[in-house]
Amino acid sequence: MNQHTRLQALSAFLKAQRAKIQPETVGLPSGTRRRTPGLRREEVAQLAGVSTTWYTWLEQGRDIKVSASVLDAIAQVLQLTADERRYLYALAGEAGPAGSPLLQEGQPEISPSLQRILQELRYCPTIISDRRCQIVGWNPAASHVFFNLEQVPFEERNLIRLVFTRKEFQRLAVNWEHFVSGFLAIFRSYYGQYVEDAWYEEFLQEMGEVHPEFNRLWEQSRVSFAPEVLLEFRHAKAGKMLFHLTSLQVHGGADLRCSIYTPLPDSNTEAKLRKLMEQ
Repeated sequence: MNQHTRLQALSAFLKAQRAKIQPETVGLPSGTRRRTPGLRREEVAQLAGVSTTWYTWLEQGRDIKVSASVLDAIAQVLQLTADERRYLYALAGEAGPAGSPLLQEGQPEISPSLQRILQELRYCPTIISDRRCQIVGWNPAASHVFFNLEQVPFEERNLIRLVFTRKEFQRLAVNWEHFVSGFLAIFRSYYGQYVEDAWYEEFLQEMGEVHPEFNRLWEQSRVSFAPEVLLEFRHAKAGKMLFHLTSLQVHGGADLRCSIYTPLPDSNTEAKLRKLMEQ
């Protein structure tokens, strides 16, 4: 992501977050003459203790100097979560591993210990992905619930691309947009974290051109490094299945992520999965 793209992403993020804040939640009158939802620029500036001109320039994506203390104040006014704060700091050039090495090309190797974890999670469909959401590992349960990833070439095993292109995913999820939102929240966190990797901007442009609905969902997406989502699937063979998705970061040089779909305890999902895997 070059500097111009980073600043434009910062501008879009600040505008979107400002629109979400109701005036009364920060002690301001709601009024009746507001033309747009949320706070006005001058209100954010006042609450954050900066000049309206300076904040306007920041929101317009101008290349101005920012400090961590000012970003903290803005983040507090906009009621950002911890993940959203990290995203803001990275886009503002005040935080984030800008000097970190970029993702190495090719498929990262999964350590023997992580491979063992995959095997032990026998009845929990599990997928390992890298910082570009490229799938680098999975267990048999994942292949039974989703589809055989072995048949997909490595260069096409991108989770974001697959949920938009594979009919299996679209038929499986009862609420497909809810299903997609978890992946996009993770992807947005990476997008802000690795600001020097031009691959992200190229990928977003490609997805927007190929899949018209992608742009709308991307603009609506949250920022979360580890979202927890309850999902309902309608499996072609097993019927209704309920999973709780837990996303865990695997610390290490490859920056891998472990996405675990745990069968809901009070459902018969695990029994259905056992039967499915025995067929």
